[in-house]
Amino acid sequence: MTIFSKIINGDIPCYKVGEDAENFAFLDINPLVEGHTLVVPKLEVDKFFDLSPERLASLMTFAQKVAKSIEQKIECKRVAVVVLGLDVPHAHVHLIPLMNGAQDIDFANEKLRLTPEQFKEIATKIALF
Repeated sequence: MTIFSKIINGDIPCYKVGEDAENFAFLDINPLVEGHTLVVPKLEVDKFFDLSPERLASLMTFAQKVAKSIEQKIECKRVAVVVLGLDVPHAHVHLIPLMNGAQDIDFANEKLRLTPEQFKEIATKIALF
């Protein structure tokens, strides 16, 4: 079971942004920028393109809803979608608000250090519920 499955099951706490029947969104705890969110399918599948066409469509449709909420509530130019799949063997997308352009999606950048209160405030601001 991956760390993402444990988060979805409630075994590990997270800063939840939203969920539907098939997908789950929560703040990245090592964010590149404020509002950096992970969107994952509830079904544990290692590789993004191993998702069935229906699951992939569901994931991206849900990610679109989350991205629109981020864009409306976090001051940014747009929201980038990044699929890497290197850290956790569970398909996922990163939604990253772009404040300064492409440099905001450089995963070599130093990660933000936010307090639990800051994470809660951001999650509440962009939450779908």
